[in-house]
Amino acid sequence: MLLTKLGHSCVRLENDDRRLVIDPGVWSGPDVLAGAGAILVTHEHPDHLDDQAVRAALAADASLQLWANETVAGRFAEFGGRIHAVRHGDIFTAAGFDVHVYGSDHALIDSAIPVVRNTGFAVSGRVFHPGDSFTVPEEAVPVLLVPVIAPWLKFGEVADYIRAIAPERGYWIHDALLNDKGASLIENLVKIAPAASGPASYLVPGTSVEV
Repeated sequence: MLLTKLGHSCVRLENDDRRLVIDPGVWSGPDVLAGAGAILVTHEHPDHLDDQAVRAALAADASLQLWANETVAGRFAEFGGRIHAVRHGDIFTAAGFDVHVYGSDHALIDSAIPVVRNTGFAVSGRVFHPGDSFTVPEEAVPVLLVPVIAPWLKFGEVADYIRAIAPERGYWIHDALLNDKGASLIENLVKIAPAASGPASYLVPGTSVEV
């Protein structure tokens, strides 16, 4: 399976001619949904869900389907049976990929800000995308996508999360807010809690790796 890191928290997974895209948000870059057979959305925040781009992609391709929590799914109800509401514990197949659903809540940002629903996705027993959470799934995670900078996290929680999951490999997500100085700092800090094959790694948007 090929994993391509796109902008911020968006990734594309490919196997043969099958494509699945997770979290196409407003910072993901252009044309991230080109050729996609399925879209997974962890939650409603615009850095994870570009409503306009997703709606345009669904309108342009009658075979494209979307899986997300009930709140997100409700935004696209006009597309009928191609929109699937999921919750913690669900198992489904999207574009030929087996997907397990974990978690239900976004991490707390502040007591004054309502907590929205958040859905983590484990894909084909290989890759786990937690969205904006530190959800620990009930299965081994060979490849963990690690949120590294956000209003809802501090680095000690990132390190503890990597230790709790103990993945074979980790790759950064939720990183669009980093400048070069911040990225260098995170690169040094993640060495504190390495995955089995080394620290979680930064991938330049557009970079692909076999997973």
